[in-house]
Amino acid sequence: MILNKIRRRFENAVNAGSMADIAFLLLIFFLVTTTIVVDKGIKVKLPVYNPEPVPQFPAKHVLSVKVNLNNQLLVEGQAIQIDQLKTITKSFIMNPSDKVAFPNKPTQAVISLQNDRATSYKTYIAVYNELKAAYNELWDEQALKQFGKVYEVLPKAEKKLVRATIPLVISEAEPTDLKQ
Repeated sequence: MILNKIRRRFENAVNAGSMADIAFLLLIFFLVTTTIVVDKGIKVKLPVYNPEPVPQFPAKHVLSVKVNLNNQLLVEGQAIQIDQLKTITKSFIMNPSDKVAFPNKPTQAVISLQNDRATSYKTYIAVYNELKAAYNELWDEQALKQFGKVYEVLPKAEKKLVRATIPLVISEAEPTDLKQ
């Protein structure tokens, strides 16, 4: 009996009262120090809602770019490779050879992008990147011509002037079931 009392007296016990505090502090520490990766996506400025019907453009002002269910790129109905799209787009927007079938000035050019519901996301992004690259190159060329600097280093006001000369107009149609 006396031995049992002595044993109980010398038993090691861990005080768990402060364990909850320590766990809580560790949780807060990891929440504060952890960086959360955020997906960026494509920056696209959406137009303001307008209940009026969409204006119709003359056919010569619109470059039709379609991606079918087989991930084939069709520009004005002609199958092309994705790496040719930037050159064709730049030629269409600027119309350096004054073709009658192209717009007279860059402010009239509209790129119409349409894809099939079965188009892969990778192909869609590749096509969109080529279209944006065409505009980026045109802005750089215009900035060099107008201000003697590349577009990226221009102040905001000068960038606005370049974009007014060559506005980014990519019209994305709702995905459909393209047969070609």
